[in-house]
Amino acid sequence: MKLLKLPAVLSLTTGGRSTHHKRIHEGLMVPPVRIGQNSVAYPENEIIAINAARIAGKSDDEIRQLVAGLVANRNAA
Repeated sequence: MKLLKLPAVLSLTTGGRSTHHKRIHEGLMVPPVRIGQNSVAYPENEIIAINAARIAGKSDDEIRQLVAGLVANRNAA
């Protein structure tokens, strides 16, 4: 599994930093995982899954369900 830092995530998604953080707050994007005391990253497979859902025309509610499932899978691992 590849971990992406924020600039790489922003290059794969639309919008800037503030839009990205707003999406996290709204449940439309996965929150980062802590990889060090002062460092976070995003699992690439989760970003790809969210992008695929957007391309498929999923609603915001469906994407929220996807994000919740991705985060739950993190906790199960």
